[in-house]
Amino acid sequence: MVKPKRRFVCQACGGVSLRWQGQCPDCSEWSTLQEDAPETVFSSKHDLSSGGRNVAFVALDQPVKLPERRKTGLAEFDRALGGGLVPGSAILMGGDPGIGKSTLLLQAAARVAQAGGTAIYISGEEASDQVRLRADRLGLGSAPIRLAAATSVRDILTTLGGMEAPALLVIDSIQTMYSDQIEGAPGTVSQVRGCAFELIRYAKASGAAVVLVGHVTKDGTIAGPRVLEHMVDVVMSFEGERSHQYRILRALKNRFGAVDEIGVFAMAGAGLEEVANPSLLFLSGRDNPVPGSAVFPALEGTRPVLVEIQALTVRLQSGATPRRAVVGWDSGRLAMLLAVLESRCGLNFSSAEVYLNVAGGYRLTDPAADLAVAAALVSALADRPLPDGAAWFGEISLAGEVRPVAHASIRLREAAKLGFMKAHGPAGPYEAVPGLKFAPIHLLPNLVDRVMGGS
Repeated sequence: MVKPKRRFVCQACGGVSLRWQGQCPDCSEWSTLQEDAPETVFSSKHDLSSGGRNVAFVALDQPVKLPERRKTGLAEFDRALGGGLVPGSAILMGGDPGIGKSTLLLQAAARVAQAGGTAIYISGEEASDQVRLRADRLGLGSAPIRLAAATSVRDILTTLGGMEAPALLVIDSIQTMYSDQIEGAPGTVSQVRGCAFELIRYAKASGAAVVLVGHVTKDGTIAGPRVLEHMVDVVMSFEGERSHQYRILRALKNRFGAVDEIGVFAMAGAGLEEVANPSLLFLSGRDNPVPGSAVFPALEGTRPVLVEIQALTVRLQSGATPRRAVVGWDSGRLAMLLAVLESRCGLNFSSAEVYLNVAGGYRLTDPAADLAVAAALVSALADRPLPDGAAWFGEISLAGEVRPVAHASIRLREAAKLGFMKAHGPAGPYEAVPGLKFAPIHLLPNLVDRVMGGS
């Protein structure tokens, strides 16, 4: 056997280097490289073609029984999961500090326990008394949750092995867990990977749904090795701004359901409250039409959500450098859209500062928002409000064409349900929606004419 190689793993990004360096070559962070367990290298003389067990094959068309899901009692949480908890699944939930991850999972565990299931909450960051104080503040002090404060995976699995498998097991957080069989402090790459593997193996063997809370780095990604996200069945992100009361639970990966499904919550004094109709939430406060405001029917997974896009332009004195500020949308896409408006429509944004905001702390990644952003920008530049009761959607190409987008009919039905009487978007054979008039837009100059004409 060849001598094992030494390797050093970055504790910030998980990058691997064969020698120690002061700065990680992948993420440029300083003093984050630590030596990992040696990787065994086998000689070519070792033959692996015998001595193992035969692998059983099954037919692709063999009937498969769908997993029976357990409802948590929080409809928005179940929606983001794809319909509820799947027994034996491993869920990784990340989010900024103080965003409400522990609060949400404590509420979900309480609902499961109150419905007759066994719920276990193990905290590695807080003492049991601290968790009980939070439960009392949330009105969950009488919920039959089994609570413990522990960080040793050996102790946790030994305790769980002597009892019936719970319906829900919450580990808060995976970065605080450690195994006595792995060298390194809690939170290192090797510890996180090893502890997660043992807990996931317990979930698969026992049928318990395990939720692992994960810390995030300064750029919003889950801390620890990237392989952690590949090991689990579901990866969820709990997003929101501390200055806003709204929180969005988003599924980034789901082996048992659709990705990009969201659950919407509002932070209140008694914890997180579900928001059944997020469109009304993000459109609140729209009393009178003002310049630079456009409504966009976004689509998150299978759920349509109407959001307000706000734009503001400020003319500058000659010689000043204009500023571009974006909140909730891609700044690079805004620059591209401004260039298309100047090149194809003859509008002048080069001497104006441009500010763009998605109301309510919502973050948009849907390319169908191009037309709504363009309408808001043209409205702000002309200082003319857009027609009241209208929604805008469509992708804009570099040639100034308004291209079709996915699920246009769903977007139109959601707009009509909230009382919108008109919608503007790419041409196409769409299903007629009662009470809603659809006005197609083929080219970006047609949008400018429509905004200026007020139709």
